[in-house]
Order: sequence, then structure tokens, then C-alpha cells
Amino acid sequence: MSKSGGIGETIRTVVYAVLIALGIRTFAYEPFNIPSGSMIPTLLVGDYLFVSKFSYGYSRYSLPFGLPLIPGRILFEEPERGDVVVFKLPRDNETDYIKRLVGLPGDRIQMIEGVLHINGQPVKLQRVEDFIPPEAPNLRIAQFNETLPNGRTHRILERTNNGMLDNTPEYVVPAGHYFGMGDNRDDSVDSRVLAGVGYIPRENLVGRAEFLFFSTNGSAALWEFWKWPVAIRYDRLFDAIR
Repeated sequence: MSKSGGIGETIRTVVYAVLIALGIRTFAYEPFNIPSGSMIPTLLVGDYLFVSKFSYGYSRYSLPFGLPLIPGRILFEEPERGDVVVFKLPRDNETDYIKRLVGLPGDRIQMIEGVLHINGQPVKLQRVEDFIPPEAPNLRIAQFNETLPNGRTHRILERTNNGMLDNTPEYVVPAGHYFGMGDNRDDSVDSRVLAGVGYIPRENLVGRAEFLFFSTNGSAALWEFWKWPVAIRYDRLFDAIR
């Protein structure tokens, strides 16, 4: 009897733990990792971060497997210009993407010679020290502080002013949509590519990227703990995302 009771108690404990974990992942924070360099220098390949699910309210994409249990968005709060957000790629509503929101509903967005223009005005750019990739110390990339109209400042990389997406038509962000761009401006498929990403529907927002909790240089997976001493980027642990 006691053995049976012990097994039952163990099963209940496991079930409760799974339900608590699902609740936290669905309504509070969800972990993500960065597989590409489109958000360098803010986010590097091998970064692991937590995304707050409650920042913009909840939609079906807040739920596991995108279950269609929430119509539209509930408890919605408008994102701020400059937020780094995770969203479901509009063309398939499945793939997780991460970009910085630079355009809000109704905004006019355009790139002119590598400079972001919002509602006809260029954003402020300030050249800072070159970016040196941690795994390529001989490479130097032009780096700038970019200040958005609301005063939010972040760093971007700009290799050239005449890249494929450095001179664009003017985009008008539809109601209920947002315009996202990667901080690595010449190596990012983002809302500038309408057929690839395009405008981000409000419903597709998953959450706001808040802070890094782990980062490796790519020589070790998250579970390969025996490689951590030489793989971890210690200066990026528990760092807020700006």
C-alpha cells in the first residue's frame, strides 16, 4: 500500500511540476536562443534569453503549439518603439523571429543611404568604436548609437550605406501592425522585405526580450556542461537587453 501510495505521490508531483512550468512558460517568461546574427551587436549567436510573455498581453501564440483558444489579444499593452520583440513570422505563423520594433501603426518608415527615417525625419546616429566580433578578433565593423524619436538609444552595425536594404521605398505601417528591423542592418531579413517578413501583426507578438541568462561561443550546447568553462561568454551572463 505504501509503495503504491509513493508512486502515486511521485506522479502527482511530476504532474504539478509540469503544470507549473507550462504556466510560467505561457503566462510569465519563456526562454529562447539566438541562432543567427541579425541582431548583432545587441544579441549574439549562442545567446539564451528570457522573453516576458505578459508585456503585450496574450494571444493564441502565447499558448503552447499556438492553440486557437484566445481570440485576438487580451490584456493588451502597446509596445514601445525600440523594444526587442519575439514574434511569429507572419508568412507561416510558426517560426519565431526576433527584431527591434522601429515602426508603430501609422508610421512611415524608409531607409535612405543606410539611415533610418521615421515619418520623414532621419534618426540620430553617432559613430562609436568599431564592433569586434568575439570569435573574429581581426574583423572590425562600423558601429553606431541610433536614437529613436522617443529617446531610446541602441547600437547598430552598418557595413555600407548602399546595401540591398539601405535604400528603400517608404513603408506605411498598417493599423494593428508593427515594423521590425535587425540591429545588424546589412545582414537582416526583416520588415523591409515584405515577402520575407513584412509588417508584424499585433496578434503575432509573443513577448519582449528582457535579459540574457546564458551565452556560449558556439563550441558547446546548453546541455554540454563539461564544455562550459571554455565556451561561456561570462561578460554576457544575466545582462539586460536594451
